[in-house]
Amino acid sequence: MSNGGCRGGCMYLIVSSPLPLPSFLFGVFFFLFFSLPFSNTLLSCLGHMTDQKKFSAEVRDDNPYSRLMALQRMGVVEDYEAIRHKSVAIIGAGGVGSVVAEMLTRCGIGKLLLFDYDKVELANMNRLFYRPEQQGMTKVDAAKATLEGINPDTTIVPCAYSITAVDQWDTFVESLLTGGVAPQTPIDLLLCCVDNFQARLTVNEVCLQHRLPWMESGVAENAVSGHIQLLLPGTTACYECCPPLVVATGMPEAKREGVCAASLPTTMGIVAGFLAQNTLKYLLQFGTVSEYVGYDAMRDYFPQVHIKANPDCRNRTCVARQAEYAADVAARGEAAHPLHAARQARLAREERERAAAKAKADACAAEWGITVEDKGKHSLAVAQGGGGQDGQGEVEYAYAAGQEDAEAPAEAYVQVDESESIEALMARMKGM
Repeated sequence: MSNGGCRGGCMYLIVSSPLPLPSFLFGVFFFLFFSLPFSNTLLSCLGHMTDQKKFSAEVRDDNPYSRLMALQRMGVVEDYEAIRHKSVAIIGAGGVGSVVAEMLTRCGIGKLLLFDYDKVELANMNRLFYRPEQQGMTKVDAAKATLEGINPDTTIVPCAYSITAVDQWDTFVESLLTGGVAPQTPIDLLLCCVDNFQARLTVNEVCLQHRLPWMESGVAENAVSGHIQLLLPGTTACYECCPPLVVATGMPEAKREGVCAASLPTTMGIVAGFLAQNTLKYLLQFGTVSEYVGYDAMRDYFPQVHIKANPDCRNRTCVARQAEYAADVAARGEAAHPLHAARQARLAREERERAAAKAKADACAAEWGITVEDKGKHSLAVAQGGGGQDGQGEVEYAYAAGQEDAEAPAEAYVQVDESESIEALMARMKGM
């Protein structure tokens, strides 16, 4: 009985060596006095965990979701709690992917699937998220341990294999098609945070075949620029519609010997922040979901562009998805598509901004007595040196482009006889 554990040993003592009544009562009192407060604390913690599951909007110091639910109270998001039912796959748990995973975990995402076959190295410590004691662990296992400590409500699924391996194709596809929060449902969004083009092409093909929305991100080799891009099969450009040069020309992607890509945690954090923000806007349907955002750290420049799908894309699946989208638009109208509505909202906002800027400029001009006249584009005749219809208020050119200098004096040129010798030519030039 002595090796049977505490419970057996305690039972043996009680049965074999009954204590005197005063000692027994003191023991019961001691147990109740010290165990009940611990039990109440435990129940309180369990109650708080239950509140987390309910996404309580109550503002309390022990409620990790109260600040997030404030977005709903303020009208930014219609239903923030919907994020609990969203599943996101992140390909690549490196400098961008791991930070995005942490941000989404803190935001209360329902489920994360992490794909990366690499291991944590000390060279990764200049980036965010990983710690030195995690060296040697697979990145997805290290991320799972950290993320579950941050928010135990989020389900983390580590997938430590290469998605470009031929023997892992079926496993990868199956994970995406059954990785939703509800059983046997697909993921809601895929985030590609890899550092090679082959993995991007693999993701592009899988998402095209199975109509999965995804976002692509990247940081330049010099670590001072990056981008994010939204790719919706058939609706926007796919990765092969406008591919990088190394993809379009089939150039080998092998890393140059002796060259180490630079890495700045600041750049990666900025790109990861844009990607996580765009993910939240897409999943919770608020704001404008950006189709492409670039980042130039040297100038703090953030260009936004729209890349149309290429009807001559070399990926035949992409062309087929474009035809499906065109047929759907013809049947339901463009307004039925959220992305089209977002585009129209963006165009309307840009038009309002232009109108406001013009009104401000006009007010400033009126205040200082400046008159601005816009005659429109000049005709070709004006560009060649001619005047306008009335000859007033037009641009004056210093010379007529494309015309010979007909009025140049004849003495400005030297007539040379081909039969004349160099000595005779030099003598004649000295006499001028």
